[in-house]
Amino acid sequence: MSKKRAFQTIRGMRDVLPQDMPLWKFVIDTCENAACAYGYSRIETPLLEESGLFVRSVGEDTDIVKKEMFTFQDHGGDSVTMRPEFTASIMRAYIEHGMMNQPKPVKLFETGACFRYERPQSGRFRQFHQFTAEIIGSQEAAADAESIGLSYAVLKELGLEVVIQVNSIGTFESRRAYVKQLKSFYQPKMRYLCKDCLARIKSNPLRMLDCKKKKCVEMMLEAPQIIDHLDEESKNHFVKVLEYLDAFDLPYALNPQIVRGLDYYSKTVFEIWAKDDEGAARTGALGGGGRYDGLADILGGCETPACGFALGLERVIAKLKEKNVQTQEEQKFDIFLAHLGEEACKRAFLIVEGLRAKKYRITYNLCKASLKHQLELANKFGVRITLILGEKEVSDHSILIKEMDIGAQESVPLPKLERELEKRLRA
Repeated sequence: MSKKRAFQTIRGMRDVLPQDMPLWKFVIDTCENAACAYGYSRIETPLLEESGLFVRSVGEDTDIVKKEMFTFQDHGGDSVTMRPEFTASIMRAYIEHGMMNQPKPVKLFETGACFRYERPQSGRFRQFHQFTAEIIGSQEAAADAESIGLSYAVLKELGLEVVIQVNSIGTFESRRAYVKQLKSFYQPKMRYLCKDCLARIKSNPLRMLDCKKKKCVEMMLEAPQIIDHLDEESKNHFVKVLEYLDAFDLPYALNPQIVRGLDYYSKTVFEIWAKDDEGAARTGALGGGGRYDGLADILGGCETPACGFALGLERVIAKLKEKNVQTQEEQKFDIFLAHLGEEACKRAFLIVEGLRAKKYRITYNLCKASLKHQLELANKFGVRITLILGEKEVSDHSILIKEMDIGAQESVPLPKLERELEKRLRA
């Protein structure tokens, strides 16, 4: 008889184990608490969307749409896609539910899983998690600066030293003119380009500026910079953004290679890079974002200015682990109830549920186990009090209260249990 196959996670997916959960909770709580403090409201969009939503918003010629989306036909024959990012879904929800009628700006945040079919490597997974925050309905440079400031504040609160890499890619019109110049620059150098850049020069030339191959980087340093080809509106907007960043005392660097690979971006774009132990900024962004004033119009809504950012939670957590950031798991329980015998087990359920209804943090183990094993569990949970219910206590309508730090125990009548617990837990 052949041995049964042992299943494993699909390549590019991974389990988050209990020992990692305190760090995940710390990161997510920090992100979401900061967003609430800045006046953002939580939204939750579905994992599955119509494929056209991402093709139209992210861009048909982007790597995400051409190579990375998990797209399939459902049983009704419709093409659906597991979301590769949040912004398009949030803007779709904004339009669909008439949020344009709300006072502006509308500030929304979301945390959850996204999916991209790419080569798994350090910090990159096919199922990954993001925290995103969007400001919809403001064209002011202050909104760009607030997005940057919130992303910086979150990472600083997590204990990470970061630098903001910022650029402007102008309006769609000025970018088209710049792309023509970029193609002219690279045309005589085609034979030196890597395979990816040879494809990008035809479909998405701006992405060439983000290439990490040595020869391409060397050529890119000589390429015309988009900042020198901005229209007046984009120049003025970018100057105001930088003035706000100076006023907010945020550490930033002008980086003409920051272009962000999605078609919906316009004007301000930025990434957040972690510093290494020597204080130098390192590539490999923890997050990024920018302005996307044309996205609502692309998706069938009215023209609506907007900006936002996303943080990659796996990357942030990997950086925290690299720096050996420790988090303490919150004490979950104050009380453990140990029981001996079938009747005590039945009675234990009612006692525990009664105390939970009174907001006591209590747990127990319904499975058969010796008193010694149950006391070991109580120690593992770090409880202050263990209640012991045996056959004698069931017949007497009483219960033993054991104070774990001093080992003292006392039998009390069940009707007086809450009073005794309150007295001991407050002590």
